[in-house]
Amino acid sequence: MLEWLVERAPPLSLTGGRLILRSPQKGDYEEWATLRAESRTFLEPWEPSWAANELDYITYRTRLRAITREAKKGHAVAFFIRKRSDLDLVGGITLSNIRYGVTQAGSIGYWVGARHAGQGYMVDAVELLVSHAFGKLGLHRLEAACIPSNRRSMRVLEKSGFQKEGLLRSYLRINGEWQDHFLYSRVAPTHPDLATRG
Repeated sequence: MLEWLVERAPPLSLTGGRLILRSPQKGDYEEWATLRAESRTFLEPWEPSWAANELDYITYRTRLRAITREAKKGHAVAFFIRKRSDLDLVGGITLSNIRYGVTQAGSIGYWVGARHAGQGYMVDAVELLVSHAFGKLGLHRLEAACIPSNRRSMRVLEKSGFQKEGLLRSYLRINGEWQDHFLYSRVAPTHPDLATRG
């Protein structure tokens, strides 16, 4: 019952520049499914293999519940990326694997619809999420991984102040194959003492 209430609570949102980052809601399904479907060829090389029911409503609701659970535990935050001008859906961005204690870190992942690629939206979205992570969430280090041939993603991270740290061999199973990834990170320039958290 509590999960039902959380799904209907006002969505968490971050606003800046051209974009609004807003937590996914049940009513976003049609727009999400349409953008993902039309972008499938563009996205598949960089994502885990799509299931036969990848874009089904039941699958979407299952993911929404999982996101809600992780957010309630403080382990992740997920957002849909929307234009401020017309609220058109651009893509999605997630901060996951959030850890506190001596680590104070998290991992960023993102996707953009094919028709919105190459327009700087993802750099703007990463900046908004980084500000939230280093500010309100009090994290010290953010990480992101990308396949070496994904030049667009590498440019997003580099423009967003992330630095390449090294190569992770056979790191993730992407599009049916174990793929090497470059590890990128960004560290907060200054950080308050959060020893009492976590």
